[in-house]
Amino acid sequence: MDIRKVKKLIELLEESGIAEIEITEGEESVRISRYGNQTVAQLVHAAPFAAPAQTAPAVHAPAAPAAASSAVEKPAAAPPENVVTAPMVGTYYSAAAPGAKAFVEIGTDVKIGQTLCVIEAMKMMNQIESDKEGRITAILVKNGEPVEFGQPLFVIE
Repeated sequence: MDIRKVKKLIELLEESGIAEIEITEGEESVRISRYGNQTVAQLVHAAPFAAPAQTAPAVHAPAAPAAASSAVEKPAAAPPENVVTAPMVGTYYSAAAPGAKAFVEIGTDVKIGQTLCVIEAMKMMNQIESDKEGRITAILVKNGEPVEFGQPLFVIE
């Protein structure tokens, strides 16, 4: 199953509020389940009857919550209401085009609705706008880096 399909399913699950979904496509199946604020995806390949016991330990689902908790701890100095997070999974870009001036820099005063960055998701360029007024005190990602849903991008004070 294509990873882009899995990511899209995760996005749809998060948007809809459904707790769990399982889809089978040929010999492959994917089960996505939401527990609290976390989304865990598990990809299972169909195999002979005795094989599932052997493949189950290979799933790395417990590693995802540990990585998510360490990512949340980074902006611990800033109150959550001052942090702008990524609304989707994609690639972060600080400017509209390569070589262009960045939308914002540290120290830039921003207004509600002002474009902060662009996140490319599935070949679509999505402008991320500020939902608060203030001054950019930290930019937590670098240009061209992949970002996850809910990952802190900026601190505005």
